[in-house]
Amino acid sequence: MLGLQGAFGRVASRQWHFNTATIRTPHGSPRATRCKSTTPAVPKTGHIEEGPNESILFINNIFPLRLSFLLCLVNIPLFTDPEKVLQKILKQVHDEQRIPAADPINIAQRALPDSISLQVKRIIPRLKEGGAYAKLLHDPKVSPSEIESALQEYLEKTSPKPWFNPFTSVDSHLVRGRPWLEDLQRYPSQRLRVEFLPTRPGAEVAELPEETLYTLFRTYGKLGDIKPMPTGSKDLPKYATLYYGNIRDAIMAKNCMHGFVLPESEGGGKDGTVLKMVFEQRAKARFLRDWIMNHPRIIIPVVAALVASITVAVFDPVRTYFIKTHINHTFHITENRVYNWFRSQLTRANEILSFKWHNGENAGFSAVWDDRRGDIEQIRTWLMETADTFIVVQGPRGSGKRELVLDEALKGRRNTLHIDCKPIQEARGDSSTITAAAREVGYKPIFSWMNTFSSMIDLAAQGTIGTKTGFSETLDTQLQKIWQNTTIALKELALEGRKKDDKDFELGDDEYLEAHPEKRPVVVIDNFLHKSQESSLVYDKIAEWAAGLTTGNIAHVIFLTNDVSFSKSLSKALPDRVFRQVSLGDCSPEVAKRFVINHLNNADAEDGPKGEKGSLPSETRKDLGELDGCIDILGGRISDLEFLARRMKTGETPSKAVRQIIDQSASEILKMFILDISTSSNNGATRSWTPEQAWLLIKSLASTPSLRYNELLLSDTFKSSDGALLALEQFELITIVSQNGRPHSIKPGKPVYQAAFKQLVADRVLQARLDLAVLTQLIGIETKAIDKAEAELALLGGLPGQPIGVKSRVTWLLGKLQASQSKVEGWEREGKVLKEVLAKEY
Repeated sequence: MLGLQGAFGRVASRQWHFNTATIRTPHGSPRATRCKSTTPAVPKTGHIEEGPNESILFINNIFPLRLSFLLCLVNIPLFTDPEKVLQKILKQVHDEQRIPAADPINIAQRALPDSISLQVKRIIPRLKEGGAYAKLLHDPKVSPSEIESALQEYLEKTSPKPWFNPFTSVDSHLVRGRPWLEDLQRYPSQRLRVEFLPTRPGAEVAELPEETLYTLFRTYGKLGDIKPMPTGSKDLPKYATLYYGNIRDAIMAKNCMHGFVLPESEGGGKDGTVLKMVFEQRAKARFLRDWIMNHPRIIIPVVAALVASITVAVFDPVRTYFIKTHINHTFHITENRVYNWFRSQLTRANEILSFKWHNGENAGFSAVWDDRRGDIEQIRTWLMETADTFIVVQGPRGSGKRELVLDEALKGRRNTLHIDCKPIQEARGDSSTITAAAREVGYKPIFSWMNTFSSMIDLAAQGTIGTKTGFSETLDTQLQKIWQNTTIALKELALEGRKKDDKDFELGDDEYLEAHPEKRPVVVIDNFLHKSQESSLVYDKIAEWAAGLTTGNIAHVIFLTNDVSFSKSLSKALPDRVFRQVSLGDCSPEVAKRFVINHLNNADAEDGPKGEKGSLPSETRKDLGELDGCIDILGGRISDLEFLARRMKTGETPSKAVRQIIDQSASEILKMFILDISTSSNNGATRSWTPEQAWLLIKSLASTPSLRYNELLLSDTFKSSDGALLALEQFELITIVSQNGRPHSIKPGKPVYQAAFKQLVADRVLQARLDLAVLTQLIGIETKAIDKAEAELALLGGLPGQPIGVKSRVTWLLGKLQASQSKVEGWEREGKVLKEVLAKEY
């Protein structure tokens, strides 16, 4: 840079504003007169006009082309005239830093030869093109061509360098055309479009051949190619495209030849041809983008696969970690040792200060657990054995399945996963189902809303390209991902206790887990087959996943279900296995009584002892004598016993509490099975029974504790079909008892239901209404049989000659007709009596 400063140090003027001055050459003759304006006035026409003895030079390569991007600020209000701003910046650099090379005027003056007397009248910078126009006044005896020749010879000898690039030199040529000083957002390019225009309206235009164009434009730099206008094109004006190897050469050609009139003598036609020069931006090669846009059937699935791969790589380890913390209760404060120690100490202090004995939160269940100790120990034994099958705990609702397994059989076991199928099955919509399933296993982060968004994209793409893109995933696929991550977390937890100094460290993971069943986590699947009649997709996927856990020796799986037909669903997943089953029923009267008394003692003890000092609340109550009779009515269902204990705690007597329970049960039965005459039950599933069938069972079980299964199927109401009975068992109105693998008898769904049945039957109006409905149904059945017999008799009567073999058939039909008619007459008499009841009583 210092060398450049020295080379340009002798320039006469160092400022954008200076007075006219004459510069002497080394021989004493005047070199040139310099004149410059900070804001060179450009005529409103945008053209520089030449006067007598005036010529215009274009001096190239005195500004960096990279400054042209600043001209894009023209749309910003702060920079309404970016060229002026850049000129001021360069002037400030020159004035403050005293760097002559930073002044483009010095460079332009340096480019003028000393051998010709010239007067610089005006210099107009062209920032976006990296050069400047210099308007010169010269001696009339000197022609413009001589000036250009002397200029080229001088530049070859001196080679002045621009301040921004010492490896290039300043170039200059005589402007032969009529320069157009536009300030449009058009920027230099190596492609130059030459348009052929007439000299006047209506004049002919010559389409110049390649040889003529080469002769005209090769002077300014090496041409890479010349492409004429496509043959047969009707575009106007006619044009040709020049390809320069250097962008500076294209700039020089454009500024020197724009507006040049090619005379007839040089091939410009009769009236001459005007050459208009326009930079043409090179179309960037976008082969990859075009290929992507033109092949959506390939690209969209590939993008979906990439997104899925990135999601798996980034989020799956995070999700697996959260599932592990959910299984081993890392963030559960109740599992924290410090918390439990403080809690035990505070509880002990509270008991001492309030003179109360310690009673566990679930101490009321102690009597039940003592009675079911064999089932608890059996489950614990199975968890210590290697057997690739399921453990199924089946029992009616309210029998204490969850408490038995989680609070007793798995007490103290750390790696346990409890999955409740009820919120998953009751969720509405795929997004809600996915969210519920993820919540049960601790799978997060979960973007369930993306499933709906992806489905919309997939639908739009299908309408566009005709095929699915694969962005959206079905509920089946989403659930599979959740279960897969859970499997990985369970296996990592099962293997995290391995040490290098173990005897069986050399065993593989599968062999180690098979040899150590006690190391496997336990998965408890609760409410299995809850509302399975609505949809079995969730349960099928859970059963398949659980089968993989057990057969792969990854975890023990325990199913808790109310459904007695669970084996149909689980056998699909493990068809060649015998399940280990624990069936829970109702408690015996002795256990039920102890359960209620324990609940009363524990509940009352929390409020402090009542009565004499040291006496238990159950010893001070005078109404406990009613408890035995109430339990006989209520039965041993734990949920009902808890309800009884809570009511007795509020001060009610056992008899009153049982009456309340019976009334509530009777109301539920009426609402769910009889009075709701719609075709679907309360939970939205299709109902498979009629009110008449439910009433026949209620009326029959009110008088007897059990019914013969096959005898009931012989009645006309059920028509030898057990579908209604199985549906009523699913909704717990009845319980079907099996013996030797076949249905044996039918009992009420709950022990308290028999008392509720008796209460319903005792209602004369309700009984009359429903009995009348049953009779109407039976009369309809027999009427159809009569119509069928009469039609057959009419057919037989029309046979010619009355064949002998027909007589026995006619006799049988007449007997059947008479029997059906007798039934109808009897039922009509009964119906008449029932109608009288309905007419007289409320």
